[in-house]
Amino acid sequence: MTRHHAGNNMPIKLPKEIAEYAEIIREHAEREGLDFYPTVFVMLASEQMCQVAAYGGFPQRYPHWRFGMDYEKLRKQSRYGLSRIYEMVINNNPCYAYLLNDNMMVDHKTVIAHVYGHCDFFKNNVWFSKTNRRMIDEMANHATRIRRYVERHGTDRVEKLTDTILSIENLIDPHSAFMRRPQNQDMDRIPKVDEGPQVATRYPAKAYMDRYINPPGQMAKDLDDREIEAEKAKVRFPSGPVRDVLLFLLENAPLADWEADLLSIIRQEAYYFAPQGQTKIMNEGWASYWHSTIMTNYVLQADEVIDYCEHHSGTLASGPGRLNPYKIGIELLRDIERRWNTGRYGPQYDACDDMQRRREWGKGKAPMGRVIAQGSPGREKIFQVRALYNDVMFLDEFLTPEFVEDQKLYQYRYDPATGKMVVVHRDFEKVKKQLLFMLTNHGQPYIYVMDGNYRNRGELYLAHRHTGADLDVKYAVATLKSVQKIWKRPVHLAARIDDDAMLFTFDGEQSTQQHIDDNMPMVSNQFD
Repeated sequence: MTRHHAGNNMPIKLPKEIAEYAEIIREHAEREGLDFYPTVFVMLASEQMCQVAAYGGFPQRYPHWRFGMDYEKLRKQSRYGLSRIYEMVINNNPCYAYLLNDNMMVDHKTVIAHVYGHCDFFKNNVWFSKTNRRMIDEMANHATRIRRYVERHGTDRVEKLTDTILSIENLIDPHSAFMRRPQNQDMDRIPKVDEGPQVATRYPAKAYMDRYINPPGQMAKDLDDREIEAEKAKVRFPSGPVRDVLLFLLENAPLADWEADLLSIIRQEAYYFAPQGQTKIMNEGWASYWHSTIMTNYVLQADEVIDYCEHHSGTLASGPGRLNPYKIGIELLRDIERRWNTGRYGPQYDACDDMQRRREWGKGKAPMGRVIAQGSPGREKIFQVRALYNDVMFLDEFLTPEFVEDQKLYQYRYDPATGKMVVVHRDFEKVKKQLLFMLTNHGQPYIYVMDGNYRNRGELYLAHRHTGADLDVKYAVATLKSVQKIWKRPVHLAARIDDDAMLFTFDGEQSTQQHIDDNMPMVSNQFD
């Protein structure tokens, strides 16, 4: 671990007292039913923490200017007291966690308990099950390979391609890791070259007999039939809409070996980080639940209570219009635990429309005294939730009108007249819909490859699957330019803008846009 840090930025030896507390807290965490990989704690100074944070928590990454930019931002925020990184933990086996050396002892204990919650989530949540558990080694390998490309091909070429790929790194399909791809997929099939327009068969005839031997009506019908048959005979490329645009480019774009490897590296890393975006609320909520449980039940001392409460409440602080994943996550897990302990679920409870009766439902069923591990229906349920759900599923299934009211999760807007945030909607269905919309695909558009041989010219045809919000035209055009740099031929993007079907095109030199109509060439695939 030590050798990964550059220059004099050597990790600080973990003090004996903290190492002892880490062992004590580990025992309590296991007693409570948490199951995690071996966890290595590393102590870092503030600037070292900023360096590692800029690398996404890893001690080594490939050379790129954005890491330096992130480091400067984090360093200045820390120096001027705008933010503070208390901990970081890496989804790896073993897990690596970083502690800030100038934290108070109560903060160290809280962070250690919080880390064990994260490590349990990484190991047991299904959305992390396909991630590389040796990612520290893999990241170092990626860094070595890209540095070699820099030496061979120059910084400018490698950096420009890296910039291009990073600008579209979100064009992946996080669910594809759980899908089995066909062995003989037609992605590797090279599109046929355009053989020219179809023509109807014309029989030789004298001029005065031509209109009888080659009737114009029949000729037109024959031409239409030929064009239809030609379209049917044309190989669908790809065989269906493809959401993983990066994979399609990797397998079909005219890339040199080193360019394809660079694209593959960034795609692999995007898939590694994807589950963290899909489970941010649940992951932070689960870790906060367990640091709260372990600290208050086992390791918090009397002289630490005030500092602990101050820092814990600061972590969970929220306000109108601000969605704090720590707060929403822990409170919804506690709500699920209470509901399952008191029987507030199922058809009878759901059918009850008396809010007061719902609040009093099953109060006498709540377990008395301290619950350990999965010692109650509520605890058993939240362990099940931790294993199977992501954020969208979590809120979709367990968000209730009572929870929205208790947490004041209304829709807000800024009122310039008063300078305050005011409530726009209290309606549960609208609030829930807005929350799910924000979380689905991280609030980013769904872009699919529809045709890799559009117009039979090897042009790439992408389409936006409209889910309620239009594309931002500025970003759509920028995305087209990035994809075209990799595809090397014209790239198109179909999208609905203000209820109009539009086609955006970039051919390598200029951007154009036009309305989509029935006269345009057919596309290999359509959305269902």
